[in-house]
Amino acid sequence: MPGFLDIPDEYTHPSSRVQIIPVPYDATSTYRKGADKGPQAMIDASAQIEWFDIETDAEHLSQGIHTQPPITCSATDPIELAPLVRARVAEALRNSQLPVVLGGEHSVSIGAIEAMAEHCDRFSVLQIDAHGDTRDTYHGSTHNHACVMARAREHASIVQVGIRAIDSEELTHMDQDRVYFGHEVDLWTRTHDLSWMDRVIDQLEDTVYLTIDLDAFDPSILPSTGTPEPGGMDWFTINELVRRVTKARKVVAFDVVELCPNPNHHASDFIAAKLVYRVMSEILSNT
Repeated sequence: MPGFLDIPDEYTHPSSRVQIIPVPYDATSTYRKGADKGPQAMIDASAQIEWFDIETDAEHLSQGIHTQPPITCSATDPIELAPLVRARVAEALRNSQLPVVLGGEHSVSIGAIEAMAEHCDRFSVLQIDAHGDTRDTYHGSTHNHACVMARAREHASIVQVGIRAIDSEELTHMDQDRVYFGHEVDLWTRTHDLSWMDRVIDQLEDTVYLTIDLDAFDPSILPSTGTPEPGGMDWFTINELVRRVTKARKVVAFDVVELCPNPNHHASDFIAAKLVYRVMSEILSNT
């Protein structure tokens, strides 16, 4: 089966610089199910992406992009998924490769962040997302998709961008100096004030794990996600933030999660796949 970008065999090998790690898992989504179909939908759509990346003025195939077999897990509690993801991501980090996790619901990020904690003494997690995801437990699980950033801050400093939906109890535990709420980002963007991106960067450690929940986008741009929220970010704002972060900090792993494919809106699949390649290209152009 073709891998990400459907590239020639000479550019894909287990020793390739980039390791695509699909995690088709969706056990705890609480609104629209289907995120387990997201990784394959991104891989399928990626076959239509042009290999030349305009913003970085390069094709990045020469460093190699290998798509690993999917991580499968039938457990209903993602606490059992975390070690499986952790092992794959940790191996890639040990080999100085770039692990790219394709979700799946957002809980797939927990194991990847745990692998980062094993690999790095100090790092930050930059979350681009509509939801805070800082509940300590949700529906009886500490590893629910709504608990991802609560688990992340046990290992790293966190910065949250685009947040538009939280539980009132979350607010009491959030460091609001490190939260960039969606309405603020929208105002700054409309007034052409991008200095907030510099503040984000200043709050990050030198080493960064990037997690992007696709509901960070406004649903008018990307509707095919399990829990869409109005008032989201646009394509160029997210890409500009990624560009600046990858230029100023070392992003050593990232994920893109929560695509819930809809056969009537194939553009969402393509946008998600294109975002994966754009983030990958920005990282590779700065390493």
